[in-house]
Parts: sequence; structure tokens; C-alpha cells
Amino acid sequence: MTINHLQLMDQTIFDVINKNEEEIEGKLNANVIYFLGEIRYETMQLFRNFIEKLCGNSTHKRDVLAICLTTPGGSAEVVEKLVEIIRHHFNTVYFIVPHMAMSAGTIFCMSGDRIYMDYASSLGPIDPQVPDKDGKYLVPALGYLDKVFELIEKSRNNTITAAEFALLEKQDLAMLRSFEQAKELSIELLKKWLVEYKFKDWSQHRTNNPGAAVTEEEKKARAEDIAKNLSDNNRWHSHGRFISMRTLADLRLQIDDLGVNAELHKYVRLYSDTLADYLTRQRIPFFLYNRHVN
Repeated sequence: MTINHLQLMDQTIFDVINKNEEEIEGKLNANVIYFLGEIRYETMQLFRNFIEKLCGNSTHKRDVLAICLTTPGGSAEVVEKLVEIIRHHFNTVYFIVPHMAMSAGTIFCMSGDRIYMDYASSLGPIDPQVPDKDGKYLVPALGYLDKVFELIEKSRNNTITAAEFALLEKQDLAMLRSFEQAKELSIELLKKWLVEYKFKDWSQHRTNNPGAAVTEEEKKARAEDIAKNLSDNNRWHSHGRFISMRTLADLRLQIDDLGVNAELHKYVRLYSDTLADYLTRQRIPFFLYNRHVN
């Protein structure tokens, strides 16, 4: 296939992407951006520059930002900075999860005023990923801590084996403490953002004591309950567990069902699936997109 044919194919693909992005923007009255990839330290500057370019275009700038997010997770510290960048420019933020937003991606979604999913979408346990001792790979902090605490408990009960004791002796205490801090940060961010953004318009109870006013303390209690459930490794059993919209509803977290609006659902699927397929073929691991940002 010639270069001209490849360029024509790419142009056709992005014509479809751009058309559906425009349709989503019209339905939500929001600027839409596509975010695919891990949430890592090196993404902060890229994200800052991207948002500044988007907001620098006064012709197309809106008051609401909708982030179409697909991510396996990453760093909670980075998520905190991305949220600060977004909230500097936008008062209202929506998250659209067409496929999955795991771990730190779930924490990211909790900073939104609304979260849109469908029956096939997933969030994940808020098990932050942190660098291993060599700094080469990201490892799930809670799973690591759970195993260490299991060995400590065996040692306390005199049931630990020699091999397990040797593993326990090799643990880096400073690294373990950083894992604990990552867990604590993830929970605190989720609690703070749920109260500040997701629950800001929750003024009346709908199920228990319908019509009664919701207090600030009740919002905090609900946020803490959701944070504890999403960070409970014993409940989910796996860092990569896919948590559905229905399960999130059981945790009393309100999710906007994309399936209720057939047209919006169609546009989101075409937008996200077309971009995801294109990026997979091009082997691009991280991508930010809006048709007005070059």
C-alpha cells in the first residue's frame, strides 16, 4: 500500500473519530478529550500542555470537560496533579469509561462530577501501583502489603517457614512504608473528591428517609464507606478485578448509564472503539486526543 493510500485511510478513520467527538460534545455540552494509557509521572507535562492548548482555543472552549478514559492504572500522586490541572481550567468534569479505568484510573474518575459507563464498562479496586525497589516496574501496593502482613502474622503465630522468614527479612522497610502511604493517599483522595465533586449536588436522600436533607457528615460517611470498599483487597481478591456498573451501584455509588441514551451511547462506542483499534494497530501505548489540539 502506498503512502498516499495510508494517509487516505488515516484521514477516513479520523473523519469518523472527529464526527463522533463532535456529536458527544453536543450531547454533553462539553469539551471531549480521549485519554488512553498508563497514568505515569512522564504524562504530567504532556497532559498539562494538552489541556492548555485545548483551553487556549477560545472559539471551542466550553465550561465542562468530558474525559473519555481508558487506563490500566498508575500513580495516585500523578492523578492528584492531573486533577489539579483540570480543575484550574474547568469547574465541571465528566468521566466517560467505555471500557475500563482501573486502579489509579478509578481514583481519577472519583474526581468527576459525573461518571458515565455502560453494562460492559469497568472500574477497579483502588490498589495504587508504585515503583518496585529497582524502579523499573509498577507493582500493586495493596497486594504487596497484604503478603507481608500475612508473613508477619505467621511469624507472630510461630507458623512461618524458614523460606518465608527469609523473604520477610529481605523486605525494604522504607519501600513498605511508601506502599502504605500510597494506600493512605488513594483513600484520602477518593474521600475528598467524592464529597467535593461527585456529591456536591446530593442534597436529598432518595432511598433511606426519602426527601430528607443530606448533611455534610453523611456525605463524608458515604465517601469513606465507598473508599473502604474499593480498597478492600479481601473483597476483590485481585488487583485486576473488573468492577461493573451494577456492582458500583451496590456500593451506593451513582453511575450515569450510557445505555439510557441510545444516541450518546452509539457515539461514545464509535469514538472510543475506532480510536482504540487505530492505536492498537499503530502500537501507541499512550495517547491524548481532541480534534482541535494539534
